[in-house]
Amino acid sequence: MTNASSSESVDKRPNRKRNRFFPVLIFVGFLLGLLLGWLVIQLSSDSGRSEEPLYRGSIIGSPTLAADFTLSSHPGERVSLSDFEGQVVLLYFGYTYCPDVCPASMALLARATSDLTDEEKKLVQVAMITVDPARDTEELMADYMGHFDPSFLGLSGTEEEIASVTKDYGVYYEKQANGTETDYLVNHTASVFAIDKAGYLRLLYPFGTPGEDITSDLRLLISES
Repeated sequence: MTNASSSESVDKRPNRKRNRFFPVLIFVGFLLGLLLGWLVIQLSSDSGRSEEPLYRGSIIGSPTLAADFTLSSHPGERVSLSDFEGQVVLLYFGYTYCPDVCPASMALLARATSDLTDEEKKLVQVAMITVDPARDTEELMADYMGHFDPSFLGLSGTEEEIASVTKDYGVYYEKQANGTETDYLVNHTASVFAIDKAGYLRLLYPFGTPGEDITSDLRLLISES
């Protein structure tokens, strides 16, 4: 009787040890599964990011359709932004009497587009909307654009039309009070807007952005289907 009872006791102890070890195995397997899933997600995310174009301008978080407008071009025709669908548009707000910032910005855009091939240039339109319509006549705008690139377009309109377009694009401009009726400066936003071939506002370039950065982004935007 004593031996039988002792034998039963010995047989049960290993069973209790196995029962305690089994939940540990399940928990370890669960942790390994979580780790494997996390690694798969990270690898997928890294792969997706590596395929995204590396734009050098300031990327607009949620691209939206650029506000359409219709203004008068320096050749004397009424022109709408939607007329340039299928082209990348670089849009700048300035004026011909600007002593420094505007000519520097336009020269930068001329430098950026000069590095493009002839075929690439056909898919890009640079346009400057004047913030000084009272003085910027068609003749002045034509001479000004021609100084930088004959393909550049100068756009103007009534005071009301200019005010409407600048409001749509969040552009600030104000005539300085210390000038005369015909001799004055205009404070204004000096950024360049990049609008893609589908008409979406995509990138923003602050004053002083290197021309090669804009050239690189233009090629990326041109290559988009």
